[in-house]
Amino acid sequence: MHQQLNERVVDLNPQETAEWVESLDQVIDQAGPHRAAFLLDKLNVHARNNGAELPVHLNTPYVNTIPAGEEVPYPGDRAIERRIKSLIRWNAMAMVVRQNKYDPGIGGHISTYASLATLLEVGFNHFFHASYGDQPGDLIYFQGHASPGVYGRAFLEGRLSEERLKNFRHELRDKPGLSSYPHPWLMPDFWNFPTVSMGLGPINAIYQARFMRYLENRGVIPPTPRHIWAFLGDGEMDEPESMGSITLASREKLDNLIFVINCNLQRLDGPVRGNGKVIQELEAAFRGAGWNVVKAIWGCDWDPLLERDASGLLQQRMGEVVDGEFQSYVTKDGAFVRQHFFGKYPELLDLVSHLSDEEVFKLRRGGHDPKKVYNAYKRALETRGQPTLILAQTVKGYGLGEAGEGRNITHQQKKLNEAEIAHFRSRFEIPIPEEAARNASFFRPPSDSPEMAYLHERRRQLGGYMPARKLPKSTIVAPPLDLFKESLEGSGGREVSSTMAFVRVLTLLLKHPELGKHVVPIIPDEARTFGMESLFRQFGIYASQGQLYKPHDAEMFLYYKESKDGQILEEGITEAGGLSSFTAAGTAYCNYHVEMIPFFIYYSMFGFQRVGDAIWAFGDARGKGFLCGGTAGRTTLSGEGLQHQDGHSLLLASTNPTCCAYDPAYAYEIAIIVQDGIRRMYQNQEDRFYYITLYNENYPMPPMPAGLDPEGVLRGIYRYQAAAQGKPQLHLFGSGPILNESVRAQQILAEKYNVAADVWSVTSYNELRRDALAVERWNRLHPDEPQKTPYLLDALKGAEGPIVAASDYMKVVADQVAPWLPGRMETLGTDGFGRSDNREFLRRHFEINAESIVAAALSRLARDGKFDAKLARAAFTDLGVETERPDPARA
Repeated sequence: MHQQLNERVVDLNPQETAEWVESLDQVIDQAGPHRAAFLLDKLNVHARNNGAELPVHLNTPYVNTIPAGEEVPYPGDRAIERRIKSLIRWNAMAMVVRQNKYDPGIGGHISTYASLATLLEVGFNHFFHASYGDQPGDLIYFQGHASPGVYGRAFLEGRLSEERLKNFRHELRDKPGLSSYPHPWLMPDFWNFPTVSMGLGPINAIYQARFMRYLENRGVIPPTPRHIWAFLGDGEMDEPESMGSITLASREKLDNLIFVINCNLQRLDGPVRGNGKVIQELEAAFRGAGWNVVKAIWGCDWDPLLERDASGLLQQRMGEVVDGEFQSYVTKDGAFVRQHFFGKYPELLDLVSHLSDEEVFKLRRGGHDPKKVYNAYKRALETRGQPTLILAQTVKGYGLGEAGEGRNITHQQKKLNEAEIAHFRSRFEIPIPEEAARNASFFRPPSDSPEMAYLHERRRQLGGYMPARKLPKSTIVAPPLDLFKESLEGSGGREVSSTMAFVRVLTLLLKHPELGKHVVPIIPDEARTFGMESLFRQFGIYASQGQLYKPHDAEMFLYYKESKDGQILEEGITEAGGLSSFTAAGTAYCNYHVEMIPFFIYYSMFGFQRVGDAIWAFGDARGKGFLCGGTAGRTTLSGEGLQHQDGHSLLLASTNPTCCAYDPAYAYEIAIIVQDGIRRMYQNQEDRFYYITLYNENYPMPPMPAGLDPEGVLRGIYRYQAAAQGKPQLHLFGSGPILNESVRAQQILAEKYNVAADVWSVTSYNELRRDALAVERWNRLHPDEPQKTPYLLDALKGAEGPIVAASDYMKVVADQVAPWLPGRMETLGTDGFGRSDNREFLRRHFEINAESIVAAALSRLARDGKFDAKLARAAFTDLGVETERPDPARA
């Protein structure tokens, strides 16, 4: 083997090698490089078929992908575009510097946009369409830290006032301000996507591009030339979400997707790959994943040098230098670059002997050259059948000079002294007086200036200004509750899970003649776990290429049916991917001007805790839809154990301001919540979304109690079952399937201990707490007006005595309402790690079974002097409650 490897390196027949190379040169000269590539590919296949082990090369040389000879001329007015770009640079810089001058420590970022300006401006002037006829235009995921540059352009366009720029990062003053980063929640008419939580932009862009194709293939929207542009940082690509789904993009042939990675070679603290080459690393990964990769590394200044490089040493040197060295070159001068870059080989020194040190230092990188960027973008738009990655090398802090250009500290740079501001003003030729410059004043040319005329004309031709977020009027009308009549009537004694009850609600919605096409079921490879396989045949699984095989279960009624117009998004084993699809669907109302109603049904344990950051961003984006936590609870999932049993997702859901979380027990509760959710989110256009827990325990679903006001279900609590006789001495709160344990406890208390209790269904402690807090705040701020009472206390009016609250979730979920029930509530819950066993033993372990509820009730009554303490202690033995066993929260 060693000899074989050695023969690959040592040329045993140089003459034969030279003849092969000469033959290849002849093919290139006579038939062109494409013919040469074709022949090499054929030879490669033939060699492998005959046992030759060929090395895999996923990297191309460290030069631009598009040779200078294949480039088209730049179509715009370079001089005017540079002046516009320089003014945006100035205003972006001034925004941050000025704010930190008058409000020290307020923060902001200069350097990211400084490196990104050309990449964005070429797009704004020539590529980013705000509309395509009567259809919405391209979608752009901006680098979050570059927000000052986007604001700076909007200021020139007249869409943001000078007053708003002065209030950058001041959103709580008398006049409107600007949010730190892209936040649709804070600026709902401006930003489309929250992207500053790094890593979320890339994965969301991929699934957004796929969702666009989904809508087109289903006939929901017409096909258009729309593209998804994602501007990303090279350091950001280290986040697992950034590259975790790149094979989906190539597998789905998403040629409507363009990643532009701003390779300024720096992350927050220092080089991204000081000892390596991040561009080459990313190229290999994306090419291996099937992407079209375009590198824009060197500006036009380098083209004559590369053309004269007959020895190939310049290209070799470009490949040798690591990123840490490239960063150093920016911080030094031309003499240093000449000595340390070109000086390694005498031939390279000769190559640049005609250039001064200043000219050597000004040799630009590709991401700062409009012509290189334009041709890269053009190539991306012309590519068919593949997503495109553009790797553009830039300099972080470009133009800041000693204030931070290419330096490790540049990401944190927020202040410039007078000399640094003067340098910036001079370098970019900003026509502003010295005193105004020292004060970091903003500048916008007169409306009749050539720059302003050009700026507006380019955007007119591209369909309008962006970013902008426009909301069409809602066309969705919530169905009447009667649509779910069978859910309201119960299961007729048949045992079903709340998951199956939900599936029936979803099926009815899918079949609805008006609403059906708007529903988007999203499942991360758990449909059979949730009993949803019946939907496969009825509605189909979306597959962009249709079903290219005959499934092995094709003869079965519920076979695995994939189709190009399928409605179900079967995402595979990826909660992050499923949530990204949920985000695309849940914000379609503003991005595509069509309202889609997503239902993302996932394993509850792997929901909020795994993709909580993305769910937070979903709320920021004003997303709408239903998150459905299947196999919910810590004791309903028999046998699974510690890492599969969820007892805390409701607590995590409570942290999201726009998430309305519910823990329903019965089918009619689910129907009421879903129907009202559609009404509020879509018909009324409220910015909220829902989390609904769904369990896998089978039990009879009762009919909706006669006279039940649905408001109780929606507000969070209602009396489910009153005591059979006598005034109740206490009240049992139950949620999810543990409501059945509370009902059983009610029976035991009455039959064995002559204690009457009412049973209450608590569908949402989260909503009860939010209502109580809102009322409490109103009372605090209006001491001169009659005091209001929270809904919780209104519902419990006249219901005296202690409360025992039990759920399949941590005690703190129910404890959220304890401040408004002082001294009344005993809480039982599933604190601690899960165990592998069945429901009977799990509920006994966590002390939430009926017997434990009874024991807690008797203990509390005894403490209150309402029940004999010795009889209560004796009851513990009868109930099988061990008093000295370890606390399950710590066991």
